[in-house]
Amino acid sequence: MIVTIKDTIIRRILVTLVIILAVFLIMLLLFIIGMMIGYGGFGHGHVFDVFRLKTWTHIFDFLR
Repeated sequence: MIVTIKDTIIRRILVTLVIILAVFLIMLLLFIIGMMIGYGGFGHGHVFDVFRLKTWTHIFDFLR
């Protein structure tokens, strides 16, 4: 099987896109875990309350 330059370029682009997607998903997961630790651990609230709309409404009202 002969690997052409076009195949190599496409493979490198796909690998790069997969790496970027993996890094983005890891960052998102760490952000969510950080919110849960910050709100539940340091804020003395329930860990899953960070996902409630009421919590975020209160935060944005406080910032106004």
